[in-house]
Amino acid sequence: MAKLAAWSSDNHHQIDRTTLLDDASQAVWALFIQREICGLRNNREVIDRYQIPGEVLVRLGATRR
Repeated sequence: MAKLAAWSSDNHHQIDRTTLLDDASQAVWALFIQREICGLRNNREVIDRYQIPGEVLVRLGATRR
């Protein structure tokens, strides 16, 4: 998430934003699954606490091309 937040169009040549979004969505997906296994099903708290952007949330569960 920190890399995604730090990304700007000025440094886009270093890393692709799509790659950052995909990486972040995989990390969030893993966190949600881990929480669900522990019986914690309310993800809204995590979304708010870590300020997970909608761009990441819409990619949850999607596979990379």
